Amino acid sequence: MSDTAPTGTKARAAQARRRRMTTRASVKIGERLAGGIITVGGLMVIVAVLGIMVFLVRVVVPLMAGGELHGSVRYQLDTDQDIVWINGDEFQTFGLALAAEGRVIAFHIPTGTEITRTQWDFGGAGVTAVAGTLERDRIALGFDDGSVRFATLGVTSTSTARRNMPSGLTELDARDRTVEGRIFTEVGTGDFRTLDGVIDLGESEPVSDVAIVAVDYRIGGTRERPVIAFATADAEGQVRVSRSRVQINMMTGAETITTTTAELPPLGLEAGVRVTGILMSGNADRVMVAADDGYIYRYDLRDQNNPQLAERVRVADDGVAVTAMTYLTAEDALVVGTENGDVMVWFRLQTGTGATTDGRELVRARTHAPMPAAIVDLSEAQRAKEFVAVDAEGNVWVYQSTADQVLFRLARSGDVTTPSTAMIFPRGNGVMLVSQGGEVEAWQYSQRHPEVTLRVLFGQLWYEGYSEPAFVWQSTAAVDSAEPKYSLIPLIFGTFKAAFYAMIFAVPIALMAAIYTSEFVDRRVRGTVKPMMEMMESLPTVVLGFIAALVLAPLVEEWIGAVLLGFFALPMGLMIGAFAWQTLPAPVALRYNGFPKFVLMGLSILITAWVAMQLGPLLERALFHGDFKQWTTGRTGTGTPFMFLILLPLSYFAVAWSFRKQFGHHYRDLIGGMDRSRAGMVDAGRWLALLAVAMGVSFLAASALTAVGYDPRGSFIDSYQQRNALVVGFIMAFAVIPNIYTLAEDALNAVPGHLRAASLACGATPWQTARWVVLPTAASGVFSAVMMGMGRAVGETMIVVMAAGNTPIMEWNIFSGLRTLSANIAIELPEAVRDGTNYRVLFLAALTLFVMTFVINTGAELIRQRFRKRAFNL
Repeated sequence: MSDTAPTGTKARAAQARRRRMTTRASVKIGERLAGGIITVGGLMVIVAVLGIMVFLVRVVVPLMAGGELHGSVRYQLDTDQDIVWINGDEFQTFGLALAAEGRVIAFHIPTGTEITRTQWDFGGAGVTAVAGTLERDRIALGFDDGSVRFATLGVTSTSTARRNMPSGLTELDARDRTVEGRIFTEVGTGDFRTLDGVIDLGESEPVSDVAIVAVDYRIGGTRERPVIAFATADAEGQVRVSRSRVQINMMTGAETITTTTAELPPLGLEAGVRVTGILMSGNADRVMVAADDGYIYRYDLRDQNNPQLAERVRVADDGVAVTAMTYLTAEDALVVGTENGDVMVWFRLQTGTGATTDGRELVRARTHAPMPAAIVDLSEAQRAKEFVAVDAEGNVWVYQSTADQVLFRLARSGDVTTPSTAMIFPRGNGVMLVSQGGEVEAWQYSQRHPEVTLRVLFGQLWYEGYSEPAFVWQSTAAVDSAEPKYSLIPLIFGTFKAAFYAMIFAVPIALMAAIYTSEFVDRRVRGTVKPMMEMMESLPTVVLGFIAALVLAPLVEEWIGAVLLGFFALPMGLMIGAFAWQTLPAPVALRYNGFPKFVLMGLSILITAWVAMQLGPLLERALFHGDFKQWTTGRTGTGTPFMFLILLPLSYFAVAWSFRKQFGHHYRDLIGGMDRSRAGMVDAGRWLALLAVAMGVSFLAASALTAVGYDPRGSFIDSYQQRNALVVGFIMAFAVIPNIYTLAEDALNAVPGHLRAASLACGATPWQTARWVVLPTAASGVFSAVMMGMGRAVGETMIVVMAAGNTPIMEWNIFSGLRTLSANIAIELPEAVRDGTNYRVLFLAALTLFVMTFVINTGAELIRQRFRKRAFNL
């Protein structure tokens, strides 16, 4: 019995151990279920991310799609006269052609069917020059007898209800019908769009005794006070400008017309040189004259009583004639075509030169793809920065000037030797060309986003009104004639600028706080501080942005001196508190080494902050002539004061490093034999001495930089704006610090305790242990925390929208505004037309932000893995 009992007991114990070691079925099922859920969840996240990317790509891809040619027509008008002018409506339905002897033919553009025919009486004179307004419905005709006539050759569009349709309609095609000189087209509502020609000829006005060889016609001014102006050049090279100011009485409708004519100074053409074209601005303040010697002559007409030849500019090679020219919409860009097929765009820029009468110069800004033969006609689009060019071999090319690309390369299929004139339809979706012999060719096409190319999105372009190529974002403007600017570079720059300044403030504070609470502070204090930091993360960013825009930005502007001083006062307060604690006797320090120590540090920082606020105005008066904002403009003072402040931290680190290298060992031996209080006071004296030396070094370095001509103003310091990157950095750092702090503190706490114990046992101080053991071990987690914070800063929206000023400019000035990719999407997407160019470019901005974040996170993960391997080797 005695032997059997122990044996039975041992068996039961072994059986119990086996039961305990056997995993229950419910646990296994739970593990499998959890693993499956986690796997499915991970796959769903990947699918969601890929789905977002695919959607963004799907929206963006049409931006880069080429144009599509839908069809063309070709026919011969019934005329024996040379065609000199054409016009067509925006629906590509109703065409008008004017012949040199005064015959006006209205025709159906898709079929060539003649609608009406009108004969104008020119009194035996022949048309030698013709020009029109941008809409092409108002034209000026120059004649061989030196006279000028004005005419209207346009198309009106009205709506006719089905019940009011006239009888006797003749079918033109499946869509259009005609009667009594009008064309009717059924629209989706069941009514009919009615197109009718407006054909009217004005009286003859004598201008010269010889034939007019070039004419231009503009209508400008306001609705109440329109200005009608025209410029002419005759066969003898004399240029004249006539200006009619019309004052309309808004009560009675009566018009008062005042007309003045002025002869411009002679062109000074050499013998045999002739004028090939003339252009006038809408407000009649300048005239451009082209000649076949390759020069353009620009007149300054701002003073009508004293017109002057402003400049003479060679725009073509020697011996190459200027054969055509036109303005783009807004008249800020001059398109020039030459005899050898070159197509160029010139800007009239304010350069301040004394060589011209108005301080402006014609500067070649763009050189487009040349055509195979001499340019014979140029015609601009009405609603975009596009134009059509025709050369002597019958090539018809449609250019997009801003994007510097040829949208379509068309070619005549008829007699290409006959000169022709072309136009772009008002909606920019087709071209019509008529030869002098009356042969019509029309093309219909679509190009949804002609103003966008990769170079437009990511390259420097020379925009109208700018003195040089630049990265510019300006998707909308006050007038429709302004060219849209879709460069994403300013938005990418603004994104990194905001993140950079935010991380400058956030990373040191968050990491130091994490190290402090993890390695030095009492557990009770840590248990209070960490939850408070995590609660900061729950604050809505729209609230933070509201506070930044309405509270912090005005406060920083008013107390800018105190803010600048605070950058130095707060670290000094922390140091003063640390040295004060170091001077306490060891028993006292050990007794109160918890919450009281934390309170002491806080009070020290608050006291120095209050001192900085009091001394801020004094600092502004002493260093910045009493007005820091005025100083940033460069109108007062030098760059020495600010460089002194910038270089002070660097100088202190350099001085402290030098002291440590030269005297560090001796200094440690010196204070090693002292008691705690005396060593603390000696160390505080050393710190003050090093600070004084660093201030001297910083001032000398700043003075040396000023002596060699360096001034920070105009670079990272410039004119002060209330909502700027400094304010964004402050408030975004407040939003980012909890992310970095929480993750970094967790990583530091995850370091095994035996590593700390081993370091302390070897004689290392807690700070040395934290610096050389804990931080390297937790480097991968700390780095991940920093990158998570950066990701938050890069994608932040509401703070930037409300506090950054939303100015898409490219400058590192900390006192200027910015615009980020995310903020730009939030601002403009609600107003963007669905599937429009701006709409798709905004989605491209989102895709760019997506790719940036992906690249940053991928790089961060690779670096984190390296840190992790190094920590594993420890």
